[in-house]
Amino acid sequence: QVQLMESGGGLVQGGGSLRLSCAASGSIFRFNAMGWYRQAPGKKRELVGGITSSGTTNYASSVKGRFTISRENAKNTVYLQMNSLEPEDTAVYYCALYSGGYLYNPVQYWGQGTQVTVSS
Repeated sequence: QVQLMESGGGLVQGGGSLRLSCAASGSIFRFNAMGWYRQAPGKKRELVGGITSSGTTNYASSVKGRFTISRENAKNTVYLQMNSLEPEDTAVYYCALYSGGYLYNPVQYWGQGTQVTVSS
């Protein structure tokens, strides 16, 4: 059983930055793609972006150029650096571990989520 623990959420003013972290238990982390999702109130959960096991990243158009995903396999941790935050980025952010090394693999595990609130 893999557990994912997000941290780093909080309240930030528009234009500011936050870095989310997601630490994974277990030894399979380096073989798995990781993703970040978010869910705003009254909306469906959406993909923010992801990183393959080899380090290739992909982003939603709404965050491209502002958000950066990276991974540190030695620490079993994936990061989401969020810059130029907008009120529309307010949501609960979840990390996800995919069943394989690619972003087309199904999500196998979810974190519990961390709240990000951006004030205008």
